This record gives sequence, structure tokens and C-alpha cells, in this order.
Amino acid sequence: MRVLITGAAGFLGSHLSDRFINEGHTVVGMDNLITGSMDNIAHLMGHERFSFVNQDVSNFIYVAGELDAVLHFASPASPNDYLEYPIPTMKVGSLGTHNTLGLAKVKGARYLFASTSEAYGDPLVNPQPETYWGNVNPNGPRSCYDEAKRFGEALVLAYHRAHGLETRIVRIFNTYGPRMRLNDGRVVPNFIAQALKGKPLTVYGDGSQTRSFQYYTDLVEGVYRLLFSAEDMPVNIGNPTEMSILDFAHAVVEITGSQSDIIFMNPKDGRFTDDPKVRRPDISKARRVLGWEPKIELADGLAQTVAYFRSRV
Repeated sequence: MRVLITGAAGFLGSHLSDRFINEGHTVVGMDNLITGSMDNIAHLMGHERFSFVNQDVSNFIYVAGELDAVLHFASPASPNDYLEYPIPTMKVGSLGTHNTLGLAKVKGARYLFASTSEAYGDPLVNPQPETYWGNVNPNGPRSCYDEAKRFGEALVLAYHRAHGLETRIVRIFNTYGPRMRLNDGRVVPNFIAQALKGKPLTVYGDGSQTRSFQYYTDLVEGVYRLLFSAEDMPVNIGNPTEMSILDFAHAVVEITGSQSDIIFMNPKDGRFTDDPKVRRPDISKARRVLGWEPKIELADGLAQTVAYFRSRV
């Protein structure tokens, strides 16, 4: 296959590019590098089956030649990023989704949209099944990301219903691993960087809010299986093992061997407005239609991630 991956220089996009290259496919990577880094794909540059285009998918895009699949992963994806770039975040989720859908339609390509567990907002249901419609504040500072992804899902399914386009939607839950940025702003790089530097780990609130962390290899496997499945409605890909932020902080301290303390901070800025109190995927659908479930234990994934960050700190 020849596939287009948008956001190819990002954390997840670069790992997906690796997977497709390793499976023998040809990859056209596209990224405007607003949050991505060429370091993530430096090892692919010069590969005979990889090419890179520096372009914002919110503008008109064209790719010469045949395309068999389009995977739209371009978007700022952390609170630090989408609060700094709220308008580009909304544009890549709306205009960028429209442009990539149009390209897939012209090429007769299968289309996969990277949605997010943030589509569920601050959920009133736990765990969250794909049938849950969510509890999202459409006016809050996080809405630029949440609503862009929800709109993207609606547009993808509109193309599916109106044009018969083959579409797939993955709702991604908290994913971590090498190639995350130290200043990402998400809890995994924050805690690891603080622990490696011997600084206190900053827990905002009382730490009782929960997350479900999956290692990137599990996510990539789920996305790959979804693309080649026959499922056109959203599918959760995440680890159903739920843990509190405070417990996760203790796990990071232990695995890094750090002497860091854990301190509690009062959340005061927009990053924590509408912050979900719980997050846990119901993956019964992924098990049923994809034969997928996560394989990597938190301790193993964290060890690999810490080793990566240790080389960066």
C-alpha cells in the first residue's frame, strides 16, 4: 500500500510511519512541524519508501500518484499545545479533516481519523463505551481540541454516508512512550522529567483523578488492525487498567529510583478547566471486532520511556 500519514513528525505519527514502513508499505509523511519534530523521523529520511512533505493540512493539499489509505493524525494533542494554538487546533480538526477526506475521496483511498477520549469530556459514565455521547463543555478553554475532534468524527461519517467513503475512527486514550516531548505538558513527561531532575512531582488537585495509560506499541497495533478491519464506527483503543494520578506519581518515582517528593498544587490555569475526573476505556468492541487488547504492562512501558527521557534530560 501507499499511505499518507498526517502529523507524521509527531509522537504517534512517527511511530505509525515506522510500522507501515516495517510492514513493507510506502509512506508519504506530512507535517507542518508546529508541534512535531524532524528528529522523530530523521531515521526515515532517505528511505526509499518514505517521503516527507512540510505542509499544513488546513490548507489545500495534493499528493501525486496513487494512495490506498489516508491516516489523519495531525493535531496539537496536549493542553500546553492546544491552549497555545487554539485556532490552528480547530482548523486542523475541521479544515484539515475536510481536506484529507477530499483527498481520500479523489484517490479512492480508505480513511482513518485519529479521534480522542476527550470526545467523552468529563464523563458521567465510567468506563466509557463508544455508545456514550460524552459530557463536553463547548465553551471552555479545552473545547478547541474536544470539539474539533467531535466535529471531525461527524464529518468523517458524513463522507462515509454521503459518498460511500471507506472510513475508520479511532478514539485514542492516554498513550505514552519514547518521542514524547519533555515540555509536552502531559502527566507522563511532566512526572518523568521532574523525577529525573530530582524535582518534586507536581500533582494538581488531590491526585484522585484517574487515567488509563497505554504504551505506544499497543496503540499502533490497534490502529493498524482497525485500518484493515471492516468497522466504520468509532472504536476505543486504550488500556482499561485505571489508576489515580497520585498512584501514577508513586510509580514514576519508584521506576526512576528518584528521591523526589510529591507535592500537591492548586490548579489555577486553563489546562485544568474541565479536566476529566475519570478516564477508562471500555474496550469490549476492540476485543470483539479487532481481536485487540493491550499487551504492555505499565512497569515495562515506563522503563522504556524513562530510558528515552533519561537520554534527553
